[in-house]
Amino acid sequence: MKSGTIRHYDDEKKFGFIRSDEGDDYFFHGGSLSPQLQRMAGLLREGFRVKFDTDFDMKGDKAINVQPG
Repeated sequence: MKSGTIRHYDDEKKFGFIRSDEGDDYFFHGGSLSPQLQRMAGLLREGFRVKFDTDFDMKGDKAINVQPG
């Protein structure tokens, strides 16, 4: 599991980006948030610490299973 911080989250569109501690950026969709973070989605701001797994799709790597971290 990787660690990083929220770089951007659009609560209206339900997607955002995470910058990993290694410096890579990962797209994530609101549906990839853990139930705890889904309840807090309106509070997700730049710099919020998270842990996440990664998955690869046709558009590149994305963050899944995003949890508070």
